[in-house]
Amino acid sequence: MNGKQRILIADDESNIAELISLYLTKEGYETQKAGDGKEAFRMVQSFNPDLIILDIMMPEMDGYEFCREVRKNSTVPIIMLTAKGETFDKVLGLELGADDYMVKPFDTKELVARVKAVLRRLENKENNAKKLSFENLTINLSNYSVSYYGENVEMPPKELELLFYLASHPNQVFTREQLLNQIWGYEYYGDTRTVDVHIKRIREKLGSEEKHTKWSIKTVWGVGYKFEVNA
Repeated sequence: MNGKQRILIADDESNIAELISLYLTKEGYETQKAGDGKEAFRMVQSFNPDLIILDIMMPEMDGYEFCREVRKNSTVPIIMLTAKGETFDKVLGLELGADDYMVKPFDTKELVARVKAVLRRLENKENNAKKLSFENLTINLSNYSVSYYGENVEMPPKELELLFYLASHPNQVFTREQLLNQIWGYEYYGDTRTVDVHIKRIREKLGSEEKHTKWSIKTVWGVGYKFEVNA
């Protein structure tokens, strides 16, 4: 992963959000803060966080609704915060897709430790998932190979990494800037044509969409691209 890991802090109590941000910044993370659920939901796309710290009781959109909406398109880890300690709240939060749960008031150092633990589990999971398979398509990041209809497809490393990244987040839309940051770091920062050229080359090598009805690389006009998977 290029650059610092990004953490979105969604909490309407600004003093708590600022304290969490301070501790995480000291640990080398990049943070952004959102004061309500709708603002936080918008920032999931613009900031593209590696982890979300989510307060349940927020204005505009509460943590449960936020988690439900985010999970429709993303598997980003979520740590829920709440002033409530009832078992029902914990179970509901975890059933909606939260990865961990902390009750206020909490020790900030313990929260940082949990952030590290969740990100470490995610990293281990990603390291083990170096091979993706779809209908007539296999992308293997461990040996940098792509197989399409049983035939090996020659792809330069950046083309393969871009394809793998999109395919490893099925149906999630990424802006060109997000893809530049993930695949190239800041080497080509601002030159979004780099992404367009690579997508064009990938599409040419993987043939027409009529040949693979279960998946496709879609252009989302005005936003970016996604690897669409159909049931």
